[in-house]
Amino acid sequence: MATVEITNDNFENIIESNEIVILDFWASWCGPCRNFAPTFESASEKHPDIVFGKINTEEQEALANSFSVRSIPTIAVFREKVVVYFESGALPANALDDLIAQVKELDMEKIKAEIAAQKND
Repeated sequence: MATVEITNDNFENIIESNEIVILDFWASWCGPCRNFAPTFESASEKHPDIVFGKINTEEQEALANSFSVRSIPTIAVFREKVVVYFESGALPANALDDLIAQVKELDMEKIKAEIAAQKND
């Protein structure tokens, strides 16, 4: 699956209707973003079961601000509507593959229980 452009209009629907979503916050003027783009696109083709979304921080400033994105590229990963990874910086292909494998192996019941416990504290 190719990457999908994420906007304020489709963000909620994408997150709600897909088990795993990986977001790349980027801008056209950002050299590291341009260098990371082929790696992100290649991963999207290898993992058709995952939605790979690109958020242009220049065009979607409110969305980037809602995540407090301060440097780009920034990668955010959602699994079952929960942010399970959020880091600035481009990843080499092998690190992105490792991240995807780890996200697929997460015990989401345990993570959701931990989140619920934190809310009750």
